[in-house]
Amino acid sequence: MLVKQESLKNKLKEVFGYSQFRGNQEAIIENIMAGKNTFVIMPTGAGKSLCYQLPALVMEGTAIVISPLIALMKNQVDQLNAFGVNAQFLNSTLSKAEMNKVKKETVSGEVKLLYVAPESLTKEDTLDFLKQAKISFVAIDEAHCISEWGHDFRPEYRKIRGIIDNIGNLPIIALTATATPKVQLDIQKNLQMDDASVFKSSFNRTNLYYEVRPKHKTKKQLIQYVKKHKGKSGIVYCLSRKKVEEIAELLQVNDIKALPYHAGLDANVRMANQDAFLNEDVDVIVATIAFGMGIDKPDVRFVVHYDTPKSIEGYYQETGRGGRDGLEGNCLMFYSYDDIIKLEKFSKDKPVTERDNSKLLLQEMSAYADSAVCRRRQLLHYFGEHFDKDCGFCDNCVHPKEKFEAEQELTYALKAVVQTNQRFGIDHLVNVLIGHKEQHVESYGHHQLEVFGVGKEQEPQFWSSVIRQALLFDYLEKDIENFGTLKITQKGEKFIQSPHAIKFAKDHNFDEEVQQEEEKEETQAAAGHDAVLFDLLKALRKKLAKEMNLPPYVLFQDPSIKEMATTYPTTKEDLAHIAGVGMGKVQKFGKPFLELISKYVEENDIVTAADVVVKTTVNKSKLKIYIIQQIDKKMDLEEIASSKGLTMPELIEEIEHICYSGTKLNLDYYINGVLDQERQEEVMDYFMNATTDNMAVAIKELGTEDYTEEDLRLMRIKFLSKYAN
Repeated sequence: MLVKQESLKNKLKEVFGYSQFRGNQEAIIENIMAGKNTFVIMPTGAGKSLCYQLPALVMEGTAIVISPLIALMKNQVDQLNAFGVNAQFLNSTLSKAEMNKVKKETVSGEVKLLYVAPESLTKEDTLDFLKQAKISFVAIDEAHCISEWGHDFRPEYRKIRGIIDNIGNLPIIALTATATPKVQLDIQKNLQMDDASVFKSSFNRTNLYYEVRPKHKTKKQLIQYVKKHKGKSGIVYCLSRKKVEEIAELLQVNDIKALPYHAGLDANVRMANQDAFLNEDVDVIVATIAFGMGIDKPDVRFVVHYDTPKSIEGYYQETGRGGRDGLEGNCLMFYSYDDIIKLEKFSKDKPVTERDNSKLLLQEMSAYADSAVCRRRQLLHYFGEHFDKDCGFCDNCVHPKEKFEAEQELTYALKAVVQTNQRFGIDHLVNVLIGHKEQHVESYGHHQLEVFGVGKEQEPQFWSSVIRQALLFDYLEKDIENFGTLKITQKGEKFIQSPHAIKFAKDHNFDEEVQQEEEKEETQAAAGHDAVLFDLLKALRKKLAKEMNLPPYVLFQDPSIKEMATTYPTTKEDLAHIAGVGMGKVQKFGKPFLELISKYVEENDIVTAADVVVKTTVNKSKLKIYIIQQIDKKMDLEEIASSKGLTMPELIEEIEHICYSGTKLNLDYYINGVLDQERQEEVMDYFMNATTDNMAVAIKELGTEDYTEEDLRLMRIKFLSKYAN
């Protein structure tokens, strides 16, 4: 045995570069090598893949790895090939010739690990060739896909056992990162692995910080959050491909290196974007949930769920891609009940059982988001792991919510479970407690129970929270055999017999929190800008303008100065985000203004809000680039307007925005056709000596007989391009 352990450790060091096994890895590997069925439940990032990769190298023959995603297969095969291991995959991306080559190498025993999609296994020619090969064992990765009670059910996964029996009598290792007790039972039953050795690691990822925020100005919050983690790797998960594209573009225009990833992208683009993230060419990948399965990037420092996930299993698995090296890992979820409603609609065409399961998973997700109890405690409890203290390292622990005395309420909730014969779930129990005579309550005669209506003074959400906290603190438990049903525990029975004082946490009221935030913002907006800083900036502008022999507005207009006195920009990038500024003006005039603001911020100990200005010029930036390019080509302005469906005033407004942001534009080719040189000089002189560039004042001074408003607006652009940009 000692010799075997030494050879395993040697192989571990030689191929993978590790000196020691982690957690249960060694025991799992020895179990497989002994030809026993093995069931592994291990959180994301704890080293599941090694549990089947290492024995595959040591044992004779080829290990079959059943894997649900092409991206996952490619990533793992690439990694193994880089270690010098002959690993291959069989899936729809291969040509006929490539497939034949893989099959030939497998039969000859050269391939140590062969990754196969469950769909490929159902093909007769695949089965025929596997019968010819020497197979060491079968690994079923992402085994939770087997269970219809899980978050990622795939019907073809339920056929795997029959297919393996067709190939031969082979040992099986099933692995998953996310399985509730119910799902674990279902996996073992389906794979006929009741006799399997079960290795279950703790689900507690101690380095991950969990946080939930309401969806309010989410784009602004996201930009602030990502910029706070500037230069660090992060993943932003969105539910739809459209949202992925939109958020990736939002991050890009806000100077964040980001790329999208979803199944609708061309396969080459998708792989290139994944590689760019792995190779640190970009900081952030914005993705649908397809991204990340099996992606072994240890230094992902933040995982953001821009949309509410479909299940706690999915959420846990996706957050688990953060901080795999044991260092910093921040997990932020933006939550809105509207997301839950949308997701329920997505399930409406599914078979009834799947739809009901999906609804229960969404209810769990919603309850997790709303709950003010320690997040880690909730997650571990969900996966059947006891955690008897608060973690001190999640938003609910760091910013605890108010608690209330719950002795009476807990007694009522426990009695409701007992009096309904422990055969119902949360919704039914809540209806009984609030006295809601809906069909099921009456048909079971529960409207005649002693507890019927005892809680009618409270909202349904309140009772739902009480029941969930009763579950969390082991007064109730889930019935594994009957999905969604609750039973009382010994601890619960004791509490009914002799109740005692107990405090429960009040749930978050995100609608109220958003309302408070909006009121605060309105108060701040009413207070307006920092008047002292505004006056200092205006004085500086006047002084510099005098030195340059220019009107003050040429440097920066009043609205821009006002915004500077509101958001306190202290870097060139922040200043360029101010409306009417842009990088051109920053380079020309910005330095003294930035110095003044930085000094003021430091002296007055101000927390800057420079990143509150979020560029959302996703489509506008394309329009601006198009206009600049056409002006460079000296294209007639009417033609530019017509090609983009704009009126002339609308086009001129766009050109003004470009010019006020500091971009130099040469419109002489167009202006020379509408105004002679003498009139042009008259207008240029006017703007040079004016105290304002206000158009109404200019029209009044210069008169409408010689000039149209369009003429003067074009001349103002020419003037500012010459002197301001």
